[in-house]
Amino acid sequence: MSKLRQKIAFGHDIIMAFLSLPIAMFLRMGRDIFIYDISFVIFAASVFAVVAGACFWIMNLYGGIWRYASLNDLMAITKAVTLAILVFVPLMFMLNRLEWIPRSTPMINWFVLATLLGAPRFLYRQFKDRHANNKVRRQETSPKIPVLLVGAADGAEMFIRTIGRNPNAAYKIVGIVGENAGRVGRNIHGVHVLGTINDVPSVYKQLASAGKAPQRIIVTKDDVEKSSMQKLISHADTLGVSLARLPRLTDFQSDFNENTPIRPIAIEDVLGRAQNTLDRASMQSLVQGRRVLVTGAGGTIGGELSRQLAEFGPSHLCLLDASEYALYSIDLEIKEKYPTLSKNAVIANVRDKDRISRIFKEEAPELVFHAAALKHVPIVEAHPSEGVLTNIGGTRNIADCCCASGVSAMVLISTDKAVNPTNVMGASKRIAETYCQALDLMESTKTRFVTVRFGNVLGSTGSVVPLFQRQLANGGPLTVTHPEMNRYFMTVREAVELVLEATVLGEKRDSAAGRVYVLDMGEPVKIVDLARQMILLAGLQPDEDIKIEFTGPRPGEKLFEEILHDSEPPEATDYPGIMLAAPRTIDVETLLKQIDELTAAASADDVDDIIALMRTYVPEFQPEAGGPIRAIAS
Repeated sequence: MSKLRQKIAFGHDIIMAFLSLPIAMFLRMGRDIFIYDISFVIFAASVFAVVAGACFWIMNLYGGIWRYASLNDLMAITKAVTLAILVFVPLMFMLNRLEWIPRSTPMINWFVLATLLGAPRFLYRQFKDRHANNKVRRQETSPKIPVLLVGAADGAEMFIRTIGRNPNAAYKIVGIVGENAGRVGRNIHGVHVLGTINDVPSVYKQLASAGKAPQRIIVTKDDVEKSSMQKLISHADTLGVSLARLPRLTDFQSDFNENTPIRPIAIEDVLGRAQNTLDRASMQSLVQGRRVLVTGAGGTIGGELSRQLAEFGPSHLCLLDASEYALYSIDLEIKEKYPTLSKNAVIANVRDKDRISRIFKEEAPELVFHAAALKHVPIVEAHPSEGVLTNIGGTRNIADCCCASGVSAMVLISTDKAVNPTNVMGASKRIAETYCQALDLMESTKTRFVTVRFGNVLGSTGSVVPLFQRQLANGGPLTVTHPEMNRYFMTVREAVELVLEATVLGEKRDSAAGRVYVLDMGEPVKIVDLARQMILLAGLQPDEDIKIEFTGPRPGEKLFEEILHDSEPPEATDYPGIMLAAPRTIDVETLLKQIDELTAAASADDVDDIIALMRTYVPEFQPEAGGPIRAIAS
């Protein structure tokens, strides 16, 4: 059937080409055309039709479908007609030097033929669109959800056309709001742009008065600014409507019997700040062709580190983790995506010094990223000995092996909880920071130690976002420990990219020895506001559909996190989003004695001794500020 339609279209165009020359001559000469011998006119028109037909076929004018004729088809027609005229004119000049027609006729013929070819295509599309719209109206049986679109651009146009052709679509588009005032008052396929994002409340009232109050706001652009997205969430909350995002192109259904899906707004869309410009060339040169080892490779940060490192083409990648399943998962993912990459997945606990030493000798890494840690505050608070043995003893083992093996650089992944810690996890990470800083200041150490500190990562294991998602799926309530609890957040991808940027800086800046690289986390976010946003983004109303309950601070938890200590004045770096904190450390020998005492107390599971030693070695450690230590009930 498709080939038959192509032949019909080709025949149509040949006839139009044949007619275009006499029409052009008539437009140029009027009744004077009849002074010519009609047989000669027919001959010239036939020659032109043959030439045009060959040009049309060569230019693949029949690969498109008239039903979807567009600007691209018009451009193809223009090129084919131009080629036909350019071939025909020299040919007729060779035959009779074009003495039989006025010289302007070919130019007029160009316009005539382009019209004769283009007009039927677009008229046919208009006919089919109108027929489809009438069919949609006849088949509409169920009530539609009125929606307001955000973004007067390509995404909105595509969505409007898709909804218009689907008689079973769940949505009825009642209006559009743009990001700026430039398109207000205009329309896309009959749907009017009623205002800007700032005008959403007034637009809603206008539509409601006309009986078209939207029940959902759909964002049709992927790159809406976060400030605008936050305004939309605020408007949606005030108006009691849900917020969603336009489906990706691959989400559109080919079967019109299925509803066009709408995907929820990701929490990453409304938190943090715009992505910083990254020096990916330097990151590539840091990793490419080098042997790299990642501890905690199965965790959230370690896993994303492994993905990005694999992308930069190391000569060998060693994935190390104590969890068999986590290691299996990341190893399989890397293998499927980078089948030719030399790599090795190793089960090991960073607390086992002899095992770690053997691995370093076998793997001979040049870069080490130390992400292995116990990080869940209440669990470490209930089991402080485990936190000390992993976060302090494990870090010491990795750092010592790096020095012994001549590793070029080791990167310690730290946390904002190490600043003025109120819990064992934060204090243990602060001591780990101090040890790596002290090693970095030693002139005899060939290894550079880069310490990178940042806050919470969205969606990481044990973080609040997966908890809220699980509570939402169960119908609530969402549990928040305190109304004033706030935290810094960033996406895992951005955090890891900035870790790699900091590593680039750490390897080449001797003046930064012993300093901590602190990632700019933007403004802190109240956890209760995060809970409300997640409820709204699920299409529900806080306190009506889903309750929010306050449960009280957990052991070791403080209301406000900090990324810099008062004695760590920040210094800008070459990269936006990364700051340098002044070193706060002591000599290595003293530190080693302190670590030995702490790990000995942890091995004996002497909690009182651990807390007393931590108070001594981390003067700002105030466990009472975060609540009492208590065991977690099994």
